[in-house]
Amino acid sequence: MSEQTTAQAEQYTYQAEMRQLLHLIVHSLYTNQEIFLRELISNASDALNKARFRSLTDKSSAPAPEYKIIISADADAQTLSVEDTGIGMTREDLVERIGTVASSGTLAFLEELKESGKPLDANLIGQFGVGFYSCFMVAGEVQIDTLHVEADAEPLLWTSDGQGTFTIAPGSRSTPGTTVTLHLKEDAKELAGEYRIRQIIRKYSNFVDFPIHVGDKAVNTVKALWKKRKEDVSDEERAEFYKFVSGDFADPLGHLHLRLEGLVSFDALLFVPAKVPASLYRDETRRQLHLYSRGVFVRDDADDLLPEYFRFIRGVVDTDDLPLNVSREVTQSSAAASKIRTALTNKILGLLTEWSTGNEELYERFFKEFGTVLKAGLWSDFQRREKLLSLMRYPSTKTEGTGTTTLQAYIERMQEGQDAIYYLLAESLDTARRSPNLEVFARKDIEVLLLADSMDAATIPSVQEFDSKPFKSVTQADLDLDPGEDSLPGDDVDRILALFRLQLEDRVKDVVASKRLVDSAATLVASADGVDLQVERVMQAINEDFEAGKKVLEINTGHPLMKNLLELSTSDAADRRIEQVIDQVYEGALLLDGELREPSSYVERMTRFMVAATLPA
Repeated sequence: MSEQTTAQAEQYTYQAEMRQLLHLIVHSLYTNQEIFLRELISNASDALNKARFRSLTDKSSAPAPEYKIIISADADAQTLSVEDTGIGMTREDLVERIGTVASSGTLAFLEELKESGKPLDANLIGQFGVGFYSCFMVAGEVQIDTLHVEADAEPLLWTSDGQGTFTIAPGSRSTPGTTVTLHLKEDAKELAGEYRIRQIIRKYSNFVDFPIHVGDKAVNTVKALWKKRKEDVSDEERAEFYKFVSGDFADPLGHLHLRLEGLVSFDALLFVPAKVPASLYRDETRRQLHLYSRGVFVRDDADDLLPEYFRFIRGVVDTDDLPLNVSREVTQSSAAASKIRTALTNKILGLLTEWSTGNEELYERFFKEFGTVLKAGLWSDFQRREKLLSLMRYPSTKTEGTGTTTLQAYIERMQEGQDAIYYLLAESLDTARRSPNLEVFARKDIEVLLLADSMDAATIPSVQEFDSKPFKSVTQADLDLDPGEDSLPGDDVDRILALFRLQLEDRVKDVVASKRLVDSAATLVASADGVDLQVERVMQAINEDFEAGKKVLEINTGHPLMKNLLELSTSDAADRRIEQVIDQVYEGALLLDGELREPSSYVERMTRFMVAATLPA
């Protein structure tokens, strides 16, 4: 960031990415422009929470002022101001926090949306951690007049038109806090009306922790809903509170309203979103749980109170058993926090179990959005693994389309004598359904789970069993299911295996007679002590230096091709055709697994075969 000093003001240039972001914000068409006020009120609330927290934990600080947010509008001057009596900002805050884009992925995502030709949802600006800049949708110039609470702080005035630079000059405030003044654009002048301002506050900010004054009257309803009896809270109030605490526009899929007393006591109001939040996979912008201590806001990122596989949960936890100055490190090691975490986790699992057994349609909606996240618990939460497995939903050879089955339903359909839960890992559901490894299972009417989610490859191989039934991959070499078809005589089987081993040499770990193929000629499987192919792909995606192990080629010794090869090997016309056919069989198996690296030689060889087959007799 460059800097040019003048007598009264210092001029700064936004970093390049921020300039591009501002240009995008200022010159794009938007939906939900009015959320700029929600973002400014949210920032003011954060500043007030910090000031209140400081006054309660730092006894040397000045007496607490009246904590409030004041919104003023001047229709003639076309200005709108949002003032708070909070902690204020330092010069460093103005330069680093206001002048820096929050996430490296923000600009790329917003540009992608713009290129789609659709209006840009202004709500996304806040979700990406740059909510303050939504004010440039409606303002041609923005000023921040601020004074930090520190005794030796200087009042500062930040000014920008959003075009690429901002200035910092001496400010006019004599008491700590911040005033943000917007000089509204012509097409946004209706926002200077008090009725319009009250309307926006009631829509988006009705549950801010502090009174919001417009004129001389507080507009918002300051209610700690989580402290009320759940019977006294309406669905509309809960939905409105969820939208405030999460920044979402849609109603939640469901909620938990808890009051627990005992070894640890707390109140909580938790929500399951209807859709995956935009910030779910971006740690730097994720705000999961708001933590309160004795009704005082502590922080809005208390995600350590829930396991990682519940990181989609949004809401509030309020407890008397944690101190006001609790840090993330203290929360992680605190016995009280551990008890809260355990109680919340069990309650959420109870809610999901209730949905899965009593409202399948609702649970399907949930699992479609958050099933992949929930699966992460299978490798991290051994204590609750059986409960989590009962919540899983997987496609199978007995479900149609994208339909799924529970593991319990799978077990109830198991064939007599079947002692394992069979599964196939694949890159896609279509690829799984076409796999030759399923042929013997189809013949014997044995159901196979079709696992095409990358999280399945990362979890299922480590999950040993469910309801005392072991999981078993259909692509492991130790599978022992006789297809029940006539094969070659024993000596001929040895001969055909020898031909394949001689030709393929060290390209495979071994060549064996298949007990899973019915119609296909060959397939590649992992060795008994090896790693499933799809698991290898996941490991390679994580670590590019990971080396995959050699596979076992299984051949169908009852297939006509194998019989023809044996006859060819004893004739005078064998020449190189046997070698070429074996190479083609092997590369065909690679092709089916998506592992064929040089398709050109495969296609050239196939063409030669077709030419030979079409020669006149």
